[in-house]
Amino acid sequence: MGKKKNTTPGEEHLLLPVHPSRTERPEAEHEPTVDTHTHLLSTFSAYQATYKPGNHQTIWEFVRGMYRGRRVEAIVDVWCEAPVVKQWKELADSALAIERREKDWGGMEYWFVIGVHPHEAKSYNDVVERDIIEAMRHPRCVGWGEIGLDYHYDNSPREIQQEVFARQLRHAVKLGKPLTIHTREAEEDTERILKAEVPKDHKIHIHCYTDSPEWAARMLEHFPNLFIGITGVITYSSNLNTSAVIRQMVSSSGESQSSSTLRIVLETDAPFMVPGNIYAALPEIKGKRLPLCHTAMLPWTAEFVAGVANEAGGSWDVESVMKVARENARKVYGI
Repeated sequence: MGKKKNTTPGEEHLLLPVHPSRTERPEAEHEPTVDTHTHLLSTFSAYQATYKPGNHQTIWEFVRGMYRGRRVEAIVDVWCEAPVVKQWKELADSALAIERREKDWGGMEYWFVIGVHPHEAKSYNDVVERDIIEAMRHPRCVGWGEIGLDYHYDNSPREIQQEVFARQLRHAVKLGKPLTIHTREAEEDTERILKAEVPKDHKIHIHCYTDSPEWAARMLEHFPNLFIGITGVITYSSNLNTSAVIRQMVSSSGESQSSSTLRIVLETDAPFMVPGNIYAALPEIKGKRLPLCHTAMLPWTAEFVAGVANEAGGSWDVESVMKVARENARKVYGI
């Protein structure tokens, strides 16, 4: 039997080139990159599992190494396990003082949200809830999430998912915390529960949107502070819905390059969702695939969004998409 071909590129290829649209201008003129949804611990774990030994021995080394020279201004790290993973506090505490942010994070702003994912709803209990509420008091906590419903995998019974979703929503609303929502193949129940539990003006981020454009339109109309999260999944040929949402936004708003036209935020959902269009910038790894996603990949997602928006009559480029997404991140999370 022949030896299995290694399709994983070397670690050096994780350090991406500057996006082609940005090479002719200095870094200071690039629009800031803000990743509104990343799983940093999982991303670093995936890195460690793939590259042994790797060049980076800590999460902080990984962030400084991958994002240097890419104008990553801020990330929102997502903790959504049950029981709560206690390491959230170590990372959040390291971002409290500006001196630590410069030293540990390379000047990047670290923020986080915390909640229980629908996959783990069956493990939600009073102890988990107490730990989440404690984390909500931390100065770097900007939201409750990711929470919601997932009827694709049904890793927890649907009735329990719904109960835990509503319970978390009530606490988040009471605390005035923005919501990071996971919903998959559960449009009717997600809409019903959100409209029943959440005031219309509450800040909401529908994370990694893949559901129907019709549902997006209804939610955007009902909740004026709701934003659609766009990941690298928009680049996949298996997903047509996310692009349809972008076209719908532009068609209904015209050519205006504003946050009211594209009510989106950019996110990676790292370590998942490597943008498919990134490989054009990496011809040296032809035939191989990057083993994980990270925040410096967001300009390629923005490039794809711009292309889709222009199909609908817009006039967008990477920088204008990044600018609007950054403005919207500030609106929903205050960062």
